[in-house]
Amino acid sequence: MMTTKPVIQTGISTFVYASPFKTADFHLLPKIKAAGYDIVEVAVEQADLIDWDLLVSMTRDLGLRITLSGAFGPRRDISSDNAAFRKEGLDYILTCIRLAEKTGSPLFGGPLYSAVGKTRIVPVEQKRQERAWCLENLRIAGKAAADHGILLGVEALNRFETDMINTTDQALALIAEVDHPALRLSFDTFHANIEEKDIPAAIRKAGALLLHVQANESDRGTPGTGHLPWTAIRQALDEIGYQGSVVLETFGEPSEELARAACIWRPLAGSADEMATEGAAFYKRIFT
Repeated sequence: MMTTKPVIQTGISTFVYASPFKTADFHLLPKIKAAGYDIVEVAVEQADLIDWDLLVSMTRDLGLRITLSGAFGPRRDISSDNAAFRKEGLDYILTCIRLAEKTGSPLFGGPLYSAVGKTRIVPVEQKRQERAWCLENLRIAGKAAADHGILLGVEALNRFETDMINTTDQALALIAEVDHPALRLSFDTFHANIEEKDIPAAIRKAGALLLHVQANESDRGTPGTGHLPWTAIRQALDEIGYQGSVVLETFGEPSEELARAACIWRPLAGSADEMATEGAAFYKRIFT
């Protein structure tokens, strides 16, 4: 067991402030830095709305790092029974891999395997076929990620947002089946609070495969205001020697599609600024 705390940097997702994030929202970057974050996690909803060169320049000048996360609607579903949607999903992942390399993001993460909000009861044979399509596309994505020096983070979602990967065990099984070193685990404590019996134990089980942590509260509100076992979560991260980042990913003003997929029906805090500043202060106490 480690006796010293590894260095963990903290970040905040653009989802907190804007959806979709675009060049006109770059005025938020100094605010993110002033709140005390090390990282801005850019949720890539519409890549063509973002001036990526300017983003790289501004974040470099501010001393902010970038990580990238995905937004997976029905047309970006690599396990869809619609071949055009599978292709669009894979093309989107490949685009985000290239953007990760361009921006210096070490990773691209999210529910890479399916569309958010896809929840059904289907025959076993259909599930088997969907998984086969998923595996085929993740292997292609894994190779591309390795070619660009990027890692991919598979994120489990709760049962109300996907019927495919809900638990750490399921995510690790998918990663093992893909069997590519570029594929790792991205862990979201909000989803884990619904699906895991013991969040720190799930972190320990992930071990060296844990790539990225989205440290979200039990109700997806301001971190520290709910009932998650934050001290035990930090202890578990210390025990596995985690040296990645922890990022606040919740939704201040979600788009209609995102709100429906993630079931966001009410404000999660007094304001995005309140959530960001109070979240940063809480992260500093727990993680740094």
